[in-house]
Amino acid sequence: MGRQWGPAMRVAEQAGCVVSASRAGQPEAGSWSCSGVILNQSPGLVLCHGGIFTPFLRAGSGVLTAAGATFLPGDSCSDDLRLHVQWGPTALSPTGRTERGRPRLCTPGCASLEPSPPARHRGRPLQPPHPAELLLLLSCPDFRAHFARLFGSEATEQWRFASSSPEDEMSGDEEEDQLRALGWFALLRVKHGSEEKADELRPAMAVVPLGTVPKGSPLLACGSPFGSFCPDIFLNTLSHGVLSNAAGPLLLTDARCLPGSEGGGVFTVRHAGALVALVAAPLCWKAREWVGLTLLCAAAPLLRAARVALRCLRPSTASLAALLPPEVGAPWGLPLQDPGPPWAAAAVLVECGTVWGSGVVVAPRLMVTCRHVAPREMARVLVRPTMPKHCRQQHPGQ
Repeated sequence: MGRQWGPAMRVAEQAGCVVSASRAGQPEAGSWSCSGVILNQSPGLVLCHGGIFTPFLRAGSGVLTAAGATFLPGDSCSDDLRLHVQWGPTALSPTGRTERGRPRLCTPGCASLEPSPPARHRGRPLQPPHPAELLLLLSCPDFRAHFARLFGSEATEQWRFASSSPEDEMSGDEEEDQLRALGWFALLRVKHGSEEKADELRPAMAVVPLGTVPKGSPLLACGSPFGSFCPDIFLNTLSHGVLSNAAGPLLLTDARCLPGSEGGGVFTVRHAGALVALVAAPLCWKAREWVGLTLLCAAAPLLRAARVALRCLRPSTASLAALLPPEVGAPWGLPLQDPGPPWAAAAVLVECGTVWGSGVVVAPRLMVTCRHVAPREMARVLVRPTMPKHCRQQHPGQ
């Protein structure tokens, strides 16, 4: 496994980071944090989730759902916004130099312990947070369109994409803000001091074009659960899975992600660990039951939107458009195979009253499914080749 996943793991750990947002001079207001991806070394470009910026929007979170809204300039947020980016020791330059200054402690509570040892990540000193500036907020219109079409907005659908479980206390406004920011991301630029050099960040990575990763391909997700809380252990946590399904730029994976992983990068084993997508929603709930799939937004269309936005904003940011990661590779040339008879290994939907589940057609008029999906007392079993939308309101079988 190490030989197969090694290159992707190295790229993921070098690109992973944590982004924190807070209000200047108001420590009592708390902070917000999420995962991010270091896109390029020289200008210090970082892409992260846009959900942590909703408390700072001058016009409120409703501006994210305004008709035609695809990007917002950095000054859309209040002047008291302060951003910091922190990455691990593997994101250092090839010379392995460390930065000057004492590394930040893992949590505020640790600061009261004296003497305080430097925070470490996997045995190496953890990098201190760097100040950053918000260049723009952006979204992928196709992602938002597919999300609205697939999941709808009716309460009867009972879908929930909050970063907490249904039992946790969360106000209606907070949950609405999270839903509005679901398809939004933020492009940041790390500020470098006089003693800090931009080459401390890793080189620009490569991005996989949309639609070139086949369904079932192995993926590696890199995020920091719980955001900036105790990065000593949670920074750049890896999880592997497969591309479970795709609807345009809206992707699903079974790679396990937790709250705080929003904005984390998802990489492919092919192309030496090229970037495939960013985590949009690490937790999905259906009728108060956890769905073990993570919602992703493809990186390629997102970066195309970023290039357009940078050129539209002002001359000072237009030059950054050329420094975003390029798309590499072409649709994978998978050998064509005889699909066999049309009924072979076809997945179908099986309905028995209020119970539904999946089945596999193994021969004409012969289908295999779990016994509890089709109990003996049910006289009528309905088999569908596709799943109608109304079935998402019922309890799924296995």
